[in-house]
Amino acid sequence: MRKKGILVVSSGSINNEAIKVSIEAIENIIAEEFKEWEVRRAFTSEIIIKKLKQNDGIVIDKIEEALEKMKAEEFSEVILQPLHIIPGSEYKKIVELIKKYKNSFEVIKSGRTILFYKEDYKKALDALRFQIPSLKSNEGIVLVGHGTKHTANIYYKEFQETINKENLRLYVGTLDECPTIYDIIPKLREDNIEEVLLMPYMLVFGGHGRRDIAGDGEGSWKSILRREGFKVRIYGHGLGENIEYQKLYLQHVKDVIK
Repeated sequence: MRKKGILVVSSGSINNEAIKVSIEAIENIIAEEFKEWEVRRAFTSEIIIKKLKQNDGIVIDKIEEALEKMKAEEFSEVILQPLHIIPGSEYKKIVELIKKYKNSFEVIKSGRTILFYKEDYKKALDALRFQIPSLKSNEGIVLVGHGTKHTANIYYKEFQETINKENLRLYVGTLDECPTIYDIIPKLREDNIEEVLLMPYMLVFGGHGRRDIAGDGEGSWKSILRREGFKVRIYGHGLGENIEYQKLYLQHVKDVIK
């Protein structure tokens, strides 16, 4: 019998509860749909892999390690499904590894990230509505992504353009690149927003996000907005906990396997 595997790839998290409710939940929904396929896990962050091993004794493979194991176990078909939001540098690594291992399996392919094709923006926005509360006229939601120096950072801007077409009070920013919180504040004032719900636009709401979005340090987005006179609340969940985003990842696997 031909062995077939789906390797679910993410940056990872050192928060075991966050892994369970997001990454593991997505793996489970994929495994339930594709019962003849073996679902495995790989992380791209070596820092997270190292910390999980040191602190909790949990061993997680890097992508290449996982592929080597699948090669040794004579898998014939492998699908890599990234849980990243945009096709940045980590997605590029996946593409490069697929080229490297193209002769090691009969079939090796990759699913796509949440934002990839033009039609994905509307699907991502519709899925996001599942976690968006009703808002008063003076309330707005700031979506906070990681951001990247990779050219794929433009996907955040294009997602904002999709949001704007629907006249929603959602404002997309990133921690590490543009748009920054200081790009968003003038837009909030222009739209007469007084109360802000900070919502992570990332797979897992882990240590990095909790510190830089919701932390008490003066550089967190929560602290900056409060200093600027806004009332701030925190939506303390990553996209991986949203069942509609879990379904998007599942659909991306289906699109490759069909």
